[in-house]
Order: sequence, then structure tokens, then C-alpha cells
Amino acid sequence: MEKLGMSEEEEEMEVKEEEEDEEDEMASYLNTTEEVSGGGRRSRGREEKERTKMRERQRRAITARILGGLRKHGNYNLRVRADINEVIAALAREAGWLVLPDGTTFPSSQAGRPATSASTLPMPHSAAPPLRGISPPGSFRSLDHRQSMVDKRSRGVFSPVAGPVPASPLCFATAGTSGTSQDQSPVLEDSIESGEDGKVTRGVLPRLPDRDFSGTPYVPVYVMLPLGAVNMNCEVADPDSLINDLKLLKSAGVDGAMVDCWWGIVETNKPLEYNWSGYKSLFQIIKQLKLKLQVVMSFHKCGSNVGDDITIPLPNWVAQIGRANPDIYFTDRHGGRNTECLTWGIDKERVLRGRTALEVYFDFMRSFRVEFNELFEDGIISEIEVGLGPCGELRYPSYAMEHGWRYPGIGEFQCYDQYLMKSLRNAAEGRGHSFWGKGPDNAGTYNSRPQDTKFFCDGGDYDGHYGRFFLAWYSKVLIDHADHILTLAKLAFEGSSIAVKVSGVHWWYKTASHAAELTAGFYNPCNRDGYAPITAMLKKHNAALNFTCVELRTLNQYEKFPEAMSDPEGLVWQVLNAAWDANIPVSSENALPCFDRDGFHKILENAKPFDDPDGRHLLSFTYLRLAPALFEEMNFFEFKRFVKKMHGEAVLDN
Repeated sequence: MEKLGMSEEEEEMEVKEEEEDEEDEMASYLNTTEEVSGGGRRSRGREEKERTKMRERQRRAITARILGGLRKHGNYNLRVRADINEVIAALAREAGWLVLPDGTTFPSSQAGRPATSASTLPMPHSAAPPLRGISPPGSFRSLDHRQSMVDKRSRGVFSPVAGPVPASPLCFATAGTSGTSQDQSPVLEDSIESGEDGKVTRGVLPRLPDRDFSGTPYVPVYVMLPLGAVNMNCEVADPDSLINDLKLLKSAGVDGAMVDCWWGIVETNKPLEYNWSGYKSLFQIIKQLKLKLQVVMSFHKCGSNVGDDITIPLPNWVAQIGRANPDIYFTDRHGGRNTECLTWGIDKERVLRGRTALEVYFDFMRSFRVEFNELFEDGIISEIEVGLGPCGELRYPSYAMEHGWRYPGIGEFQCYDQYLMKSLRNAAEGRGHSFWGKGPDNAGTYNSRPQDTKFFCDGGDYDGHYGRFFLAWYSKVLIDHADHILTLAKLAFEGSSIAVKVSGVHWWYKTASHAAELTAGFYNPCNRDGYAPITAMLKKHNAALNFTCVELRTLNQYEKFPEAMSDPEGLVWQVLNAAWDANIPVSSENALPCFDRDGFHKILENAKPFDDPDGRHLLSFTYLRLAPALFEEMNFFEFKRFVKKMHGEAVLDN
């Protein structure tokens, strides 16, 4: 019988009793064992017996300390008399492996595995999550967070990515959703296995059904329209094709569409001269189909990032100013200018034909609100997402492909324009250390690795006095920028729902410094929660958080790019909990195209966390993106199935 919850003294007594019992057994065995040598028989000497007993005592003492430490600090569900096999199995499961009762061990991503029967399926072992989802330095987070539900509940900490019924058939489940039924019987499928003797045999591959989401909360599903739905002439690019696509989406149960409203199209030629004609036509189409609208105030350039299939620059009059004053753009340490969006250093500088950047953004938003007032009043426009940086995301353009960045490079700090450098110098002087008024000179380049730099390596300058000062200032500029724009957005869109998109910078998350997050403006090293200040700022404005990369699995990222030290599941867990702790609504979207059931199920796990005591779930989900591939037969079948589950409808397993 397992004896959990025992005091340390009781555990020590149990271990001592076990040692004494085993010593007596060993002594008896040694006294009665004889070795055969050249046909003769002789007893072992007393010295050898004592050495054996001493080695056994040392081994047991070490084992006892390991078990005690894992139970006390790791929250492992290990019994007092657990042997070394159980310890190894527990560690293997946390590393993302599957361990069968007979000891057979294999990666959870392995397509084929030894045959087993339904009666011998192993129960998932609990693995405790690190504090706030932040991986400690040098640690390897659990690659299957779905197995950690028991420990997370026992700690009073909830992980939204956890769910006991995974989409993958290579993991195992024991329960369904609260208040819903769950068929726990595995579906048995034939599998071909090759034995050690080279013979091919047919076994049984157990496959569990997906989690039953029927009866779960209704989460609306939106679909992003193509980036060029409205062209540079401010006309609907292909209305007939778009109408057909929207009708198909409507038939699949989609709630609405997300549309980028491009600054570079609407106010392209002259300041304060707005052309909304193309968007009027587009919104009318969506209204006639009785769909909802999420509208993005896109104050950035299109064409510089992954998935950008067209180019939409910033307004022409802004580009003219930029040619005369390139410091209106973000700048890296080597002087490289990023023309994707305007630096936050000019938020309050009158360098845009007599207006500050904040005034320009506010005038644009106010014009939109007046132009489409009827759609707001009718509830057609359900949400406004305010663009706050590159890709419309709240972050610095630290990993720009046009500057040569390639995944998984750490990126570069983007604060070397004259306006942000002035702000940095003022902050340094205010701190009393004017020599700190410069950016780091040892932070590497766009494609460096953290361990190759003196700033981001373990024990590097990022955690020194100057490093902490610089990173605090760098992240504060990001938060202040969002704070200022959201204050104006609340005035322009009074009474409407407002959202902010935060990018999922998941690479190098398993390192101590979280270098890629630091250059993007998220001050989130392993010993600090960098997302709590962001969610607190959003709470101030009653704004929702829209987070990306909810479809990604850590194990898949590790298999593709093991050098990236990526952990999207850990990052999503941390950010969603930070938002829910701040009591703000959370939406999400996928970071990359997603068509497969496994990816959709991962989204569902995050959208409707299993057995959350507070019943928390996403406000909405936006699918990236409307494209011909979505309407391919199998892709569209899986998508429709996904939409039904997001809506809490019953879906038959196929």
C-alpha cells in the first residue's frame, strides 16, 4: 500500500526499517551462499560481507534522499518504499516518454510502439510545473503537461494547457470533462511491429478518442481574412470569390471574420485624409451574411514577416518624413532601420507634420468610429484590436527577417534611434548612473545564441545591475506605449470591446535569460514574471489579451529544433494564467497554419482547460487564415469538427 502524506520522521523510520530488513536478508543470503571454484566450495570472507553491507547501506541512504527530495520539492507521487525503477520511470515520464508496466520505454511522439492490451495501459504520472510556468535555468520542462493535472490541483495552481485526454493516440487519459460523459475505452487499431528476431508480427495499437467537449462553454470562432482583402486602391480585391468563401465559413458555423484595417491604405496620401470606401463594401458583405467583425487597427507595414504574401507600406506621407528623418523608425545597434512601424520614441514628439504619433493614431481611430458608427450600434463590430507594433503585436521588431534574422536567433534590441536613446539617457541620469545611458554592446546579433553572448549567457550581464536597469527601462517603454494608445482608444471606441495582441516568443524559453523575449521587450527571465505588468496595464483599460501560438506543442518544437530550447506550452501556460489572475478576458489565435486534428485539439485544450475549478475559458478564438488550403476536403472536415467542439456541440469520433 502506498503511504503518501507521511511526515519526514515517519518516512525516515520506514526507510530505516526497510534497511534493517534488507540487511538481515542480505546477511542471511551471504552466510548461506557458496561459490564454486575448481570444484571446491568456500564461504565468503567476513571482510567481503562487511564491504557488501556497507555498499548497500550507502545505496539505500542515497535512494532515500532522492525519494525524499522528489516528494518534498518536486511533488512527485512516489511511495515511501519506491525503488529505483519507479524513480527512473517518473523522470522519464516528465521528459515526455511513455513507460509501460513491463519497463518498455519509448518517446511519446513515436508513431509505432510495442503492442499492448487495453488492460495494461499505464496511468499517467504527475509532474509538477515550475512556479508561474517559468522554466528554471538548465531545466527541461515536462514535454507532456497533460500528465500533470493531479499535482497542479494539489498545489492550487492551474495549467490551462493541461488536459487528461490528449489528441495524440500516444498518450493516455482517465477522465472526461466535468459534467459530461467520456468513453474511456480505447479504440484498438492494427499495427505492424518488427521483433528483435527480425520477424514481422501484428499487434494492437491502442488509440483513445478525443476529449468530449459537448456541453462545454461556447467559444466564438473567427477567421482572419486575406491580408489583401482590400487592395491598395481601397477596393475589395475579389468580391465574388470572397463571398463564396464566407458562405462556406458560415456553413461551418464560424461566428465572424477578422479584418486588417490598414493605415497605409486608408490615409496613404495626405494627413487626415481618409478613404474608407473598400472597407464599407467589405463590411456590408459581412453584415449581409450575418457574420460578426473583429477589426484590427493596423498601424504597421505588411510584407516583412512570415506569411505576408503582399506588401502594404506605411502611408506615403509618413515615408517622405522618414526619408528626411530616419529616426522615426526603430533602429538596431548597427544603425539598421526597421520601417515596419514607427518607434515609440516619437509617441509624444511632433515630427509627423505637426502631430505626435499618438495624435495620428487617435485621429485614425476616431475617423473609423464615426464612419462605421452604425455597425457598432448594431453589434456587427464585436471587437477592436489596436495595433501596437510590428504585425500589430505589442513587441519590439527584434526579429525582423528583412535584417537577416532566422529562427531561432535571439534578435536584437531596437532602441538606438535618437528619441529612445534620449529617453534611456534621461533614465540613467535619474538613476544617478549617467554612464548607463547606452545600450548593451555584448548582446550578440540577430542570429546569435544566448550562450554565445556575454549579456544573455547563464550568469551574464542581463542579471547584473546595469542589465536589470536597462531591461526594466526597455520593457517599461513598451508598456507605456500600450498604456498611452489604449487610453486614446477607449475615448475613440467608448463602450466597445478592445483587445491587444501579444506575440508568443517561445524560443529560448528554457534558458535562464529568455533572450528572445528580452529583445522583444518582455522582461521575463527565469526569476521574474514579465507578463504580469502587461496584464495589469490591460486590466486598467478593461482590454482583452489576444495571445498567439496556442496550437504549438513543446515536444514537436523540440523534435524539429532541439537547439532552440523552445517551450510554447510553458509560455502559453504562464501568459494565460497571468491574464486570468488579473481577471481580464483572454482570446487567442494560432501562430502558423493549422489543418490537422492534433493542432486543433491543442487549441481546444487551451480554450477550455480541463476541470478548471473557476470554469475559465477563452473569450474567442481567431483562426489564421482564410486560404484555399482550408477548403481542401480533409482540412475543411477537420475545421468544421473543430468549430463544433469550440461551440460545445457533440461530435462523433471519426
